[in-house]
Amino acid sequence: MLKGFKDFILRGNVIELATAVIIGSAFTAIVKAVTDHLIQPLVSSFGSAEVEGLGFRLRPDNPATMIDFGAIISAAINFLIIAAVVYFLIIMPMNKLNEISKRRQGIDPEEEAPSTDDLLIEIRDLLVAQNDAQGLTAHDKDAADTTSTTATAYKQAKSNNTDGGESIK
Repeated sequence: MLKGFKDFILRGNVIELATAVIIGSAFTAIVKAVTDHLIQPLVSSFGSAEVEGLGFRLRPDNPATMIDFGAIISAAINFLIIAAVVYFLIIMPMNKLNEISKRRQGIDPEEEAPSTDDLLIEIRDLLVAQNDAQGLTAHDKDAADTTSTTATAYKQAKSNNTDGGESIK
């Protein structure tokens, strides 16, 4: 039981996630300070003398009824700054490292995966070859030929169809 827990904790994803949470919380404090003490005063400067910043009070005598657009704008700026930093400092480098890792393993990341039709035809051909090696009867070979002809006709009809093969299912 403890071995499974140890394997889970030492897996790369958990450690990376913990590091991201710690760095994210520290960075959030920096971004909040910048928006509270730099951006918020700039946004609030658009208010009038009787209004505290960019917003208004629903009831002039009650400060709890203040609708503060400046705080909403600051929160949106906080989000955009944090999202940009996470993307450019974490996501982009990780994607690049994954791409380099795949190239080292001999996998071309830009190579398209084979289509479903191509995979099915390959499976069919392997099964036919396997059946030929096992010496099937003439009836079994006729059934395999019919399957092959049907799959080829399907693929040809799908490629000739002008709506991208949507009407052939």
